[in-house]
Amino acid sequence: MQRAERAVALRYDAQKDLAPRVVAKGAEEVAKAIVRTAEGHRVPVVEQTELVDALFALEVDQVIPPELYQAVAEILAYIYRFRRA
Repeated sequence: MQRAERAVALRYDAQKDLAPRVVAKGAEEVAKAIVRTAEGHRVPVVEQTELVDALFALEVDQVIPPELYQAVAEILAYIYRFRRA
């Protein structure tokens, strides 16, 4: 069985947020739209299947749980380095 394509969008503003928050999630066509929107706004898209699986279980507008902090922090660090380059 082929795995469905899924995407999760996070927001994190260190000045406003205690932790990253899920702002959108979807499968198939919705996932493609999330990726297109991110790319259209020049937001880096990172493919991390295991992390998406864990984040997909959360509700939109839910703050990520502490057990995902490390994994999300690594993605954010990558994005910050990418933006500086």
